[in-house]
Amino acid sequence: MKTDNISEKNSRKMHRPLSLGGLRCFEAAARLESFTQAANSLNLTHGAVSRAVRALEDELGVALFERRHRRVYLTAAGRTLFQASQQAFGILDHTAQSLRQQAQDAPLVLSCEPTLLMRWLIPRLPAFQQAHPEINLQLVAGGGPFSFHDGITAAIRRNDFDWGDKLHSLALFSERVGPVCKPETLRRWVTLGDGLPQLSQDAVLLHSATRPDAWRQWAQRQDVVLTGRPEQRFDHFYFSLQAAVAGMGIAIGPWQQVRDDVTAGLLSAPFGFTPDGSGYCLLSPQEIRPGSALARLADWLKFSADA
Repeated sequence: MKTDNISEKNSRKMHRPLSLGGLRCFEAAARLESFTQAANSLNLTHGAVSRAVRALEDELGVALFERRHRRVYLTAAGRTLFQASQQAFGILDHTAQSLRQQAQDAPLVLSCEPTLLMRWLIPRLPAFQQAHPEINLQLVAGGGPFSFHDGITAAIRRNDFDWGDKLHSLALFSERVGPVCKPETLRRWVTLGDGLPQLSQDAVLLHSATRPDAWRQWAQRQDVVLTGRPEQRFDHFYFSLQAAVAGMGIAIGPWQQVRDDVTAGLLSAPFGFTPDGSGYCLLSPQEIRPGSALARLADWLKFSADA
């Protein structure tokens, strides 16, 4: 019985995994031939390295160093373990580097509402690529609810629907809207007097199926009556904005989506832009890790929205 107990105890000890920290201390001390230099390289104290190596020797049951005159020399067993530890740490370091490279090369897939994607995000992509050439950004057009199981890393969405409490949300910018039209048609659609501008009675109001209440909500905030004016409807919001650029009428334009056309003189905004109570957010499955590719994208998105 006594012999069996000892055998079982020794068997458990033989199969106990070695301490990775102890091996790190041993490898550094063996490579530098100094506990002091090993401690400096590992940001540890001399005593911590000495204790870690002593514990490793006790675990193995062999001496790994000869300690003479504040110098340490590898024993035969130490040289064997040093060679094995260098190979093992070399494999670990190579594997870690490969995993980091895979993570860096993996595309960051961003889903964005189509009109915002076409009129705001894509025109600014060259600046992002120049600032972050290391990030492989792929774009997907989509609006409303979505699933991260479809390979999407993050999504830009307007907060006009409930996405629940399981997603991490980062506010990008508040929505500001206002009527926009082709400058050459401004005098036709808008009466510009000494006071505030007024919509002409024959102003053609351009509507879209994706934002059917845009005109009504704007009129309520401005205390404007829209009845009696001609209307034209489009299947998508982007089409109504393009119709305004073409001079077909006057549309409700979100600032971020028409700002380039306003700056270029393709559109005029006689009433300016006012908040509509909504905003755009960057959604991700969990909190964005600082320093990650997604964090760098989020910072750039917020900067671009404010610029």
